Amino acid sequence: MFLPRLIACSAALFAASALAAPDPHSYANADQVSVRALALDLDVDFAKRQLAGSAELTLDWHDQAARELVLDTRDLTIDKVEALDGGAVRTVKHRLDVRDPILGSALHIELDKPATAVRIRYRTAPTASGLQWMTPAQTAGKKQPFMYSQSEAIHARSWVPLQDTPAVRFTYSAHVKVPKALRAVMSANNDAKHALDGDFRFTMEQPIPSYLLAIAAGDLAVRETGPRSAVYAEPSMVDKAAQEFADTEAMIAATEKLYGPYRWGRYDILVLPPSFPYGGMENPRMTFATPTVIVGDKSLTALVAHELAHSWSGNLVTNASWAHMWLNEGFTSYVENRIVEAVYGKAQADEEFILAADELRGELATTDPADQRLVPDLTGRSGDDAGSDFAYTKGAWLLRTLEAKFGRDAFDAYLRGYFDHFAFQSITTQQMLDYLAPNLLDKYPGKMSLAEVKAWIEQPGIPADAAVPASPRLAAIAAARAEWLAGTRKPADVGAKDWNTQEWMYFLDGLPEKVAPAALTAFDAAWHLTGHANAEIARRWYLVSIRSGYAPARTAMAEYMTRIGRRYLVVPLYEALAQTPDGLKFARSVYAKAKPGYHPITQASIEKVLARAGAKAA
Repeated sequence: MFLPRLIACSAALFAASALAAPDPHSYANADQVSVRALALDLDVDFAKRQLAGSAELTLDWHDQAARELVLDTRDLTIDKVEALDGGAVRTVKHRLDVRDPILGSALHIELDKPATAVRIRYRTAPTASGLQWMTPAQTAGKKQPFMYSQSEAIHARSWVPLQDTPAVRFTYSAHVKVPKALRAVMSANNDAKHALDGDFRFTMEQPIPSYLLAIAAGDLAVRETGPRSAVYAEPSMVDKAAQEFADTEAMIAATEKLYGPYRWGRYDILVLPPSFPYGGMENPRMTFATPTVIVGDKSLTALVAHELAHSWSGNLVTNASWAHMWLNEGFTSYVENRIVEAVYGKAQADEEFILAADELRGELATTDPADQRLVPDLTGRSGDDAGSDFAYTKGAWLLRTLEAKFGRDAFDAYLRGYFDHFAFQSITTQQMLDYLAPNLLDKYPGKMSLAEVKAWIEQPGIPADAAVPASPRLAAIAAARAEWLAGTRKPADVGAKDWNTQEWMYFLDGLPEKVAPAALTAFDAAWHLTGHANAEIARRWYLVSIRSGYAPARTAMAEYMTRIGRRYLVVPLYEALAQTPDGLKFARSVYAKAKPGYHPITQASIEKVLARAGAKAA
């Protein structure tokens, strides 16, 4: 009974949050009318690289005098729009605005009176920014095609006509038809025992924002990892994935103990092909995850902790627009670290935060001060631009500071109350502060003021007194690194045999801008980092190689950049290569081969890097 009551309360509160501030990344007139339910009926056509069918939107009219519904689309073909009132169905007029390169095209639906629902018959474009279509050759199994979506930040509009703003939440159902022998999954209830008959039905009973709408179809096997969790992956990958993610249930239980019940039923994980542009996507009930974290020792399963944490911060309590993305990612990065501590111990959690903090400090010099604020100005920019390390790490650092000032017990009680209070709502930073002041700051006066909290949010940089935990292991590694660089310790004697992934990352991140190629040759001979199977370690080694002109790494680097499409892993390599004429030439040759296997989001990021470098060279 608790969950339905929460949902009903959040629905009643929606109108106020929608009216509070229009989303600059959406055309939707959500202050007048909002979508409260979506019903999809889609055919997945791999030959045409197209989704085709209908979207039925059930509407809440906040303004009874309104006669227009405005939706977000990008590159959709709209065949017909119908208004539904009870049993009556009537065709209504519609028009698409001229396409904006960032926002797409507003779809205007004209109505003579407020309709209960509208049904839109439409088709997606083969180039839809939120979908990737893969040939059999691009999959692990090489036998069946694969398709998956990536809706965050504003890409849902490329495969469904809707109000593509996190301020609007809706429930949904879907009927999806795929070729027989393939499995379809969505960010909804997934039946692991469903027959592969080409006909799948889904329901999502909790209201979600559009960016959490997700779909995939391919040759997928399933392995249970707990009473409410499973892994879906290509058959050749599924057993490795299930072993790597065996601690999923322990993570769920640890988070529930800290922050209250898991409110989404199941927590399944879909392991996607390596082209997936992100580490993970927190689609409710079905996290989409990169295979690059499957390394055999669970050292990168913080990704699962992060995506699971979104079940509280992000999916449950959501940023109302992308300028407030730190409410999703900063809170989630904090909770992720608490999950890692609870399951794997404080030493690993501290190492992971130190790595993130060091990386953020390194970005201060190259990031516009305005973009170092937790609520940046995204005017004229894509919602994707909100996803900086400042939203993630600076946001988490603020919460760690609050924990340190008020004590863990008091801060945990506040955070659990925050998740309960705003459950199934989309909020702004001001709403967060309005809750923080009476429920933590004023409750324990003299520990941290509202002005100090606002300084974290509104000012660039990191406050000078921001605390970082100590790590004896990392201190020893730093000493070994310094001695190797000074020539007083041989590569084989740095003690790396027992280093975990985080410790390797720390060692490589701390190397100077350039290292003598001869020194890298000796180190590579000792530790075989060129071609390393761990994608995080390999990324850092290749960055050192690029900056230092270590040519022997190039062949393996090109294979890595062609095989992997995760933006975080490959875009920095393109950026580093583009700094020199020879590197830019090499980067362009790699991209020409790799482009067909990259997701459109990754393609756009790399093409921006190459274009900027080309313009600078000219």
